[in-house]
Amino acid sequence: MNKYKVLISAPYLQGEFENYKEQLKDFDCVLPEVVERLEEKALLDIIPGFDGVICGDDRFSRAVIDKAERLKVIVKWGTGIDSIDRAYAESKGINVCNTPGAFTEPVSDTVMAGILAFSRRILESDRLMKKGGWDKPPGRTLGESSLGIVGVGNVGRAVARKAHCFRMKIYGNDIIEIPREIARGLGIEMVPLEELLKRSDFVSLNCDLNPSSFHLMGRVEFRRMRRSAYLINTARGPVVNEAELIQSLQRGEIAGAALDVFEEEPLPRTSFLRGMSNVILSSHNSNSSPMYRENVHKQSIKLLIEHLSPPREVII
Repeated sequence: MNKYKVLISAPYLQGEFENYKEQLKDFDCVLPEVVERLEEKALLDIIPGFDGVICGDDRFSRAVIDKAERLKVIVKWGTGIDSIDRAYAESKGINVCNTPGAFTEPVSDTVMAGILAFSRRILESDRLMKKGGWDKPPGRTLGESSLGIVGVGNVGRAVARKAHCFRMKIYGNDIIEIPREIARGLGIEMVPLEELLKRSDFVSLNCDLNPSSFHLMGRVEFRRMRRSAYLINTARGPVVNEAELIQSLQRGEIAGAALDVFEEEPLPRTSFLRGMSNVILSSHNSNSSPMYRENVHKQSIKLLIEHLSPPREVII
């Protein structure tokens, strides 16, 4: 019997593939060269021969799915499936799976790290000291600060839980109604987005990328924020209109931003964001955690095997 041919394009799994060869021995695995993700053109060239995929943020468009004549399952390594046309894939009989809640803890830790870095003026103090100075930038405690969480799902709730320990005032906003007992237990006051932006010293984006959240944050929203407020984005780059964010930062309409995700990744070397002292940048790396990445490797492989294994005969 011929082995199923499987595309392993998730960069983190590629980097540790040797550790999982035994679990995948029954498949013919192909690991293409990947820089962040495979775009549509690259997938169109190779997808016809594959039965299964474990992918990162690869662009599974309708055109790609139409050429995937043998494909039975797409396993998204991680949570966000905005780069996959899920409805169209499933209409073609292709199962689309992900690993919900995969990186809730490391991502929420990253959000809190950004908030603490700005509130305690950590990076500014470090730069001043290394230049020979002895200035004392005025910081503030989290207990005297407010946090707005846009997207009160797994990550948003984890952020709230951690912020609550710092005695922050927490506001929340979500297009899905959050049960009152959950919001109350986390110390979240649910408010309209406009109110959240006006009241918050920090605004953390923790929503999915979908048609309702594309460019959710733009010029109007930044002007509603406090001039002393900071934006934290560990969700998806296109949730923010990046050009308008840059303009708002340049005009001093908001105080700064901590960004792990961008509209174009890798972030272009020419991006104005790279030269801004009031912006903290990281390379879509808020999921960094050996333990949680190992869990996602195992879950992804398990899902692949489950969907490509032949059905077992049930004897009654």
